[in-house]
Amino acid sequence: MRPTRAALAVTAGALAPALLLATPSFAAGASPSPVTASVAKATAASNSPYDSMSLTELRVEVFTVLGDPDSGPTVREEAVKALETDTAEALRYFLETGRGIAQATDDRVAVFTILSAPGTGRTVHEAAVKALEADTAEALRHFLETGRWDAQEVDDRVTVFRILSAPGTGEALRAAAIAVLEDGSREALRHFVEVGQYEV
Repeated sequence: MRPTRAALAVTAGALAPALLLATPSFAAGASPSPVTASVAKATAASNSPYDSMSLTELRVEVFTVLGDPDSGPTVREEAVKALETDTAEALRYFLETGRGIAQATDDRVAVFTILSAPGTGRTVHEAAVKALEADTAEALRHFLETGRWDAQEVDDRVTVFRILSAPGTGEALRAAAIAVLEDGSREALRHFVEVGQYEV
């Protein structure tokens, strides 16, 4: 009997850890979108780790993705659709192709969220716009994993220099700002901007 949407949603969190221990996990190079028979057949021809997996092993892989706390809402939705279809073609398509497409959708939403946040600085804003203009899965993922934090470091450094040069900055705050700039790490800059300046 095929699993229902309600059953999948309830059991995914509980089953994923056990499934991870029971079966070796293979990294999915690409990711998901709506499962269609025609695309599934085309994908099946590629040589991937999933080609030799049984239906049960494919289910384990999809449940693992579904139970991953880092999986976004679109990825989860496509995982559930694949499990409801419950064919080797649908599950394999999700793991090889569908998951990546869905991940790009979730990443795009995440970039828009950062772009519209009130506290987003100029450099982060510009980097987010560039990622959205490029509109590739690689550009979006790079921004979220690396580019965002590189840009945030620039914005934080500018903020510290502004505090340092402001006429009303007291001696204690000035000394703390200088110490942060001398430290130079992005963690120190972020902490000073978010917390340290107010503590001083």
